[in-house]
Amino acid sequence: MVVWSLMLPVAGMAQKAPNPADAPAIQEVKSPNANAGLDSAAPVDPKGYKLGPEDVIGIFVWREEQLSGQFVVRPDGKITLRLVGDLKVEGLTLDQVKEEVTKAYGEKLNRPEVSVSLMRVGSKKYFLVGEVGKTGMFPLVVPITVLEALNAAGGLREYANKKKIVILRGSQRIKFNYDEVMKGKKLEQNIFLENGDQVYVQ
Repeated sequence: MVVWSLMLPVAGMAQKAPNPADAPAIQEVKSPNANAGLDSAAPVDPKGYKLGPEDVIGIFVWREEQLSGQFVVRPDGKITLRLVGDLKVEGLTLDQVKEEVTKAYGEKLNRPEVSVSLMRVGSKKYFLVGEVGKTGMFPLVVPITVLEALNAAGGLREYANKKKIVILRGSQRIKFNYDEVMKGKKLEQNIFLENGDQVYVQ
């Protein structure tokens, strides 16, 4: 059963946008105890979320500790699995990756039991800047509106200009009036954030 939930940023989650040059050379992170499962996964829909570079997925192969672990999706959209080699996962859902991994290991093992989960969102993110409780980069795990993002980050600061909030989306400048939305007016401006959006609060 898939449970949709809004993952609220917690202390230490907000961070500066990463520099691609600082990306680690090693793309596999082994789980401390693969037999016991993997670390807590991000709450996403395994049938809807599509993977991208910098996402981290956990692959657990039952009774095959050496094959289990956490894998960072590389810029080329691939991960490298032991016994199998490179496997392209960019653009695939978690369920689709499970099918591909099971199929690949099926040629090496007898009826492998595989589970796949998203450990960390890195390919989809938004940014909060200015007079808001917590600023920085936040993972875009589930659909989230401007109002939800602001409230999840601790709300607006005391001297924030609630009427002149701007969402920067590429070359677009989308205006957002916090007071109007809170009063139930012009709700169409409370848009869903997209990957790369920057919310600027003066």
